Amino acid sequence: MRDYFIPAARCLILSVLIFALGGCQTAYYSTMEKFGVHKRDILVDRVEEARDSQDDAKEQFQSALGRFSAVLHFDGGDLEDKYKQLNDEYEESMERAEEVRDRIDSVEDVAEALFAEWSKELEQYSRSDLRRSSEKKLRETRSHYQRLIKAMRKAERSMDPPLEAFQDQVLYLKHNLNARAIASLKGELASVKSDIGILIRDMEKSIAEADSFIKDLEK
Repeated sequence: MRDYFIPAARCLILSVLIFALGGCQTAYYSTMEKFGVHKRDILVDRVEEARDSQDDAKEQFQSALGRFSAVLHFDGGDLEDKYKQLNDEYEESMERAEEVRDRIDSVEDVAEALFAEWSKELEQYSRSDLRRSSEKKLRETRSHYQRLIKAMRKAERSMDPPLEAFQDQVLYLKHNLNARAIASLKGELASVKSDIGILIRDMEKSIAEADSFIKDLEK
């Protein structure tokens, strides 16, 4: 995240103000602008955070797949321990997925506020040529943003099938801690691998779109 070089005292005051605002995003943006942090800056930061959370989620789902594959190749030992390891991976995957969803929601929130403000401020131009130029930039930015959020939401939806599969597998192992349960789940491996493959592909497309959007917005 960007360092806006806000002195420690001002950071403390800002934190108190934001807390007092009770999560009202409009008031939050207004307060941030008073400290020289504009919606455009916040949008870039939030897109970066959403991108990073997707990258973290991608790695976590790969880790969970590896753990599931290892459990299916169980050849003796403590099956209860294997179950706990798989359950830990599932819970971590759930946390990563929720973070991705929250980050994408935060991107949408500030983007809507930015575009609404930008559209309204077009009326303040006295020179028509500058207004037309700004309108063109707004259309281009909004169009690129629509591609970005579409890619992000697609990647978000791609998390659901493997999460559901992991949940089923963890529950089944919990209720049937025996070698027969392991054998019953082996047929699911190919399907889970396919779901993870789709997830990784969609995540990588979304991450690339985020990088491109950030680059354009910072021009």
